[in-house]
Order: sequence, then C-alpha cells, then structure tokens
Amino acid sequence: MNQNRALLLFAWVAVAILLAFEWTRFTATPPAPPAPVEVPAPALPGADAVPSDAMPSAALPAAASAAAASTAAVPADAVPAAAVQAEAVPVGALPGAAALPPTASTDIGPTREVLTDVLRLRIDARGGAVVFAELLDYPVDQENPEGGNVVLLSPEAASFDVAQSGFIGAGPGPDALYAFEGGAGPLALAEGQDRLEVPLVWRDAATGLTVRKVYTIERGSYALRVRHEVRNEGAAAFSGHLLRQLVRVPPPPPPKTAMFTNPESFSFVGAAWYSADDHFEKRKFDAFAEDGPLNKTVTDGWIAMLQHHFVSAWVPPKGQPQVFSLHAVEGNRFAARSVGQAVTVAPGARDSVDLTLWVGPKLQGPMQQVHATLPLSLDYGIFSFLAQPMFWVLNWLHGLLGNWGWAIIGIVVLLKLILYPVSAKQYQSMARMRAVAPRIEPMLVPIPIFLALYWVLLESVELRQAPWILWIDNLTAPDPLFILPALNLAVMWATQKLTPSPGMDPMQKKVLQWMPVVFGVMFAFFPSGLVLYWLTNGVLGLAQQWWMTKRYGGPTAPPPTLAKAK
Repeated sequence: MNQNRALLLFAWVAVAILLAFEWTRFTATPPAPPAPVEVPAPALPGADAVPSDAMPSAALPAAASAAAASTAAVPADAVPAAAVQAEAVPVGALPGAAALPPTASTDIGPTREVLTDVLRLRIDARGGAVVFAELLDYPVDQENPEGGNVVLLSPEAASFDVAQSGFIGAGPGPDALYAFEGGAGPLALAEGQDRLEVPLVWRDAATGLTVRKVYTIERGSYALRVRHEVRNEGAAAFSGHLLRQLVRVPPPPPPKTAMFTNPESFSFVGAAWYSADDHFEKRKFDAFAEDGPLNKTVTDGWIAMLQHHFVSAWVPPKGQPQVFSLHAVEGNRFAARSVGQAVTVAPGARDSVDLTLWVGPKLQGPMQQVHATLPLSLDYGIFSFLAQPMFWVLNWLHGLLGNWGWAIIGIVVLLKLILYPVSAKQYQSMARMRAVAPRIEPMLVPIPIFLALYWVLLESVELRQAPWILWIDNLTAPDPLFILPALNLAVMWATQKLTPSPGMDPMQKKVLQWMPVVFGVMFAFFPSGLVLYWLTNGVLGLAQQWWMTKRYGGPTAPPPTLAKAK
C-alpha cells in the first residue's frame, strides 16, 4: 500500500477514533455533584465584615404579603432596614469574593408577569430578581409545539435558575422587598409599542434612602436593561457595592442511550466569563470546588451560565472594574457573581448604575450588539477556528438561499470550486498514470471541515431543528428514514470501485472494502445535516473523478451504478 493510500486510511481511522472518543463520553456515568462549600474571602473595604442580612442568598426568603407588593410605595415598617452603614468606602475599591450562606430554601416573593413578543418573564418583588423566563419562539420540540417552550429561568426546585442583583455593604440586598410601581398586575407589550418598562422601588424612611430598579425590554430583544437609581435624602452618605449573580442547579443527566442523537449529552453546561487578559474561560459545575475559588478582577467583561443553545449573562457597566467569583452552595446550587465598584451618593444627591442581563438563545448578531465578545459564549470547542468562519459562510448562504440545507450544499460547492485547480491536477495525474502506478491523493481538507460542521450543527441555535426538504424536517437530528446514510454508502462504494488498487495487500484491500459499510452505519446516527454535507462532497468528488478519468485516462468503463452494485 503506497504512502498516499496509507494517509487516506489514517484519515478515516482518525475520524473513527474521534467518534469512539465521543461515544465514551456518552456512556460514562455523570460525576456526582460536589459537596456544598463556602469560599472564605476578605471582608468588604471599610467594614470588618458584611452583615449576614446584607449578603446575597442563593435562594430567596419566604414570600411577603401580596398587598405589600402591590402598593406604589412600601411603608417604612414593612421594609427591611438598610444594612449597617459601612465607614467611608473608597471609590473604586472592590470587595473580595464573599461566601454565600448555605440555604436550601427556594421560596420567592410576589411576582409580576411581563410579556413581550419573544419573552414571558416573572419578576420577583424580593430583590427585583428575574425568576422565570420562557422563550416564546423556541419550542422544546419543533414537531410538537404543544409540548411547550424552552424555559431558561425557573423558581422550581428541580430546575432552579434565577438572575439576581442588589447592593451589599449598604442599601437593599438581593433579597430586599421591593414594591411594583403601578401594582403587580400582568404587563404586556402592546401592538405598536417598542419597549416596556417595569419599575420597582425600595425605600428606607430611617435613612432617607430610595432605590428604584427599572427593567427596560425592547421588542424582539432578549437583552434586559436594568437601571438602579439611588436617591439619598438622608443626612449621611450612602456607599454600597452592586452585586449581580446567577444561581442555578445543574440539569439532570441525559440518558446514556442518547448517543449522537442528543447533543445535550456532551454540550457544555456551567459558568463562563470573559476578561481582556485571559479571554473566554469556563468551568463545569463539578469543577467549582475542585478548581478552587475564582476571585478575578475584570474590566469590560461578562459572566454567564451556559447550556446547550441558550445563555443567561450579566454584562456590567463599561469601564468599571468588577470582581468575578464562583460558588458551590447548599442545595446542589451554583452561583456565578459579579461585584462592582462602590456606588457613593452624598446627602441630597442621586446616582444610577446601568446593567444588561441577556436571557435567551445564543444569537451571535444580537449578542454582539450587547457586548462584542458575548458571542464567545457559543462554544465550538477546539474547532472554533474553523467552525466560526464556517458559520459566517453558512449564515451568508442562508440569507441567499433561505434554507439551511441548501446552505450546507452551497458551502460544499464553494469548497469544491476553491480547491478545483488542485484536485483537477491530482485527478488528471492519476488518470494518466493508471496503467503504470495508479493512485489517489487523500482528500484531507473535507475531514476537518466535517468535524467543524459537526459542532456548528450541534451548537448554533440558528440551525436548531431547522428543516430542509421532504422527509428531512430537522437537520440537527438523524435521518428518520436512513435515506441519506444509504445514499452516502452507495457513493462511497462507487468511489472505491472507480479507484484502482493494484499491488495492494489483500488484507488492506478487505479493510477498505468495508469502509463504506462502517461509515454508512455510523452516519445513520449522525445529524442529517452532517450526512448531507458528506454526501454532497462525495457526489461531487465522484463526478469529478469519473470525468477526469474519462478525459485523461483513455477508454474506461462508466462509473459503477447501484444496479451493478447489487
């Protein structure tokens, strides 16, 4: 067997090894969640310790009465007193990663439902947290929309996932009781209305401090603008650090029999963050304790909780340093938090802090408008350097052709056109040397593209459950009728028959003869979009090889047909 054929066989075996490696990840028993831990850290500047009632909790305290939440202002005796006032906190000083108190409660306070054209939200009066987010354009199963939509945030114990913000050191913490301005009734985006505002207010008559928290949500957007307005009508200066945190439980482990048909089995789930120094970083839940506490000062970054196709992320104000930290807490919950600079407001003055909370799908264009690096939350793994430009080309072709299946075919055609001069010389040389030393150059370029496209299909939410034609109604799921894998098997067999193999060792020849069958069986479990790519590449390669052989190799037999194959 000559060197070129050895390289071709090596490429096939490499793909098989990678697939086998992924298979072991499916069959492996999921690791047990780590035991809850508290991460000690230095106290806030200017205070010996942060009072326990001012610290954020991984869960929310017991609900208060609905009547208190429906009033425009909360009476002084119904509002928790502001935390003990710290001594003068230097502007710009940042607290360390303080421990989250262990708690098993998942109770919430009165909530207000907010409905836009793409989101159904519930905002909690306790801390003004977002405790429920339903994505109206993303059914769990495209073929069975009556089964409900994807729910990204939830107060339920089994799927607990909330986004909180509040002050620590002084002022209303993430568990403080706010009141909804205008009452707690449902609020919906009306026809012709471009945005909604959801204001909440917290007042402390004893200190003269008022904090107004306003959510602004625009039509068609998954970005929630969150503004904290602080007004100090007291006699002493206010200084507190604004905290943002995402708290959730890990998802249940997927079935071991899912194999390649369920990307939830191996897609990353956990915390991620971005910093200018270290760029995109991530940590799985089971590594929160193993890798030690994160206590990282970051400017112009973000911190998020990732799962397959969807993300919730806090984006702090631009240009302001933050401390990012991770915590494993009681109740099998995990927290990713960001604490900002001290907000200092003199008596009689006011100030505000603007944040952004992204709650939705990993849509690269809209996320980039929120933060230039937020699309990095779409994690293609080690193939990102190929997968990202491939998605750009696919997205461009989709804009032209209007269908992701045709876009996949289009990217194969473009690749063939780009490589045509090289491949034509190879096929021409092979055809002219058939009688002396026939050979075929290994086509290694499609293999890394194949692997990159695999991750694009699995991770890009734009392709999630996207249809092609006829029976292919989901390019990210296997072909339900196995037609594409069967066609691919036939094309690989025909290509093998057209390729001469004199002088090859009989054992090697037998191994190559079984390759179409092996790939045909494997591709039965692959996403149909991936099989469509490989099939299109094979058909065009077979046609080019047959044409070059006919043109430059003298009289040759026509390419084998399925009838002859039988």
